[in-house]
Amino acid sequence: MDFGLYRRLWRRRPVRNLLLVAMVARLPHSAAGVLLTLHVVQTLGLGYGAAGTVAALLTIGIAVGAPWRGRRVDTVGLRIALIPSIIAEAVVWSVAPHLGYPGLLAAALVGGVFSLPIFSVVRQSLGAMTASAERRTAFALDSICTEITFMVGPALAALVAVQLSTVVGLTGVGISAALAGLALVWFNPPTRSDRVGAAQARDGFAADEDDDVASSLESAESAAPAEVAAGQADGASGLRRLLRRAPRGLRRGFAWLTVSVVVVLVVAAGSGIVLSGTDVGIVAVLRGHGQGQELGFVFLAWCLASLVGGLIYGAMTRRIPPLVLLLAMAALTIPMGFASDVWSLSLLSIPGGLLCAPTLSAASEAIAALVDEGKRGEAMGWYGSALTAGTALGSPLTGVMIDTAGPWAGFAGIGALGVLLCVAGLVAQAVRRRRRAAVN
Repeated sequence: MDFGLYRRLWRRRPVRNLLLVAMVARLPHSAAGVLLTLHVVQTLGLGYGAAGTVAALLTIGIAVGAPWRGRRVDTVGLRIALIPSIIAEAVVWSVAPHLGYPGLLAAALVGGVFSLPIFSVVRQSLGAMTASAERRTAFALDSICTEITFMVGPALAALVAVQLSTVVGLTGVGISAALAGLALVWFNPPTRSDRVGAAQARDGFAADEDDDVASSLESAESAAPAEVAAGQADGASGLRRLLRRAPRGLRRGFAWLTVSVVVVLVVAAGSGIVLSGTDVGIVAVLRGHGQGQELGFVFLAWCLASLVGGLIYGAMTRRIPPLVLLLAMAALTIPMGFASDVWSLSLLSIPGGLLCAPTLSAASEAIAALVDEGKRGEAMGWYGSALTAGTALGSPLTGVMIDTAGPWAGFAGIGALGVLLCVAGLVAQAVRRRRRAAVN
């Protein structure tokens, strides 16, 4: 491990500025979910089911809008691409708290579609500003900053809602997000390596750096270096056969979508399922033991573990494939079902929590390596959509398991689902490797 990598990255002013702006930009979004829930329940006087519907529409909007927002960054540049988001954030969240419930539903969907694409922009910029050897550390550092934001945001949202009002809180979310977008426009971080004086053209860059990542993925995920370096068609792949039948415009638009990239998108969705399922499971276990008011202790332990895990992973000099990290995280989530109180649940959340940030960092690193810079914004958008879709799916799945068998079943079921998903992926990739070896 080399923890000096963090110091060297942080001393670089563009990287430091980007991470600091990203923390500020993520703060309103980390508070939005809690504020929306409290607004529906506290201000509008409706139930948690109604609040969940608003959150679901916001999530759907983000999932739909992320690839489109990422493609706009690729095609027209960051500054122009962010203008609709800046306007929408300020207008939608200033108007939304004054609407009735049906209007709030529509506002949540529109707000999600035009949400500031902070995740894809930051990861795309970090990929452009750092070399292959630095990306793991850079993405881990971004994950650490994200953990800090999500420890502060929900608590701040609850404080504003109680001390002031949810109307003030939601309006503040919109204004803060718009200001963060303006900060990004002013800072204008590079999204392509040619803007930061890359020493090589993209082809050479891919051959020198991305093949290293692809070979690492190959060992556990069967990523084909030839797909990455030369963009060769995978004749044995069902994905390629499917794309060949698609219209020409669709084929061109998704030329970056290789089997290796699909594996990373599956990892993102699986991560979202496990993480959101763990959220619901923690609430269910503590409420079942009459300790719901002590939720903060468990979430603090879980988030701190993720922060430490990201710090350690970012200092590592050896790559670990994201599919393997997700497998370990899902397996270590299962024992949380044995918790009997807040302290045992806090302790049992640490092993799985240690792998949260590393899993997401490794997946982002893989996307940056496998997708050409000209399409990386869109790819990061789809990555964010996969993660969001998994998050939206994990909560109701876990809820059904808890209602059917009890709070323990939430952790057992969601962890087992993650393990099965990863094992199936590893087996399928191993079979594909053998078939390709036999052909060659």
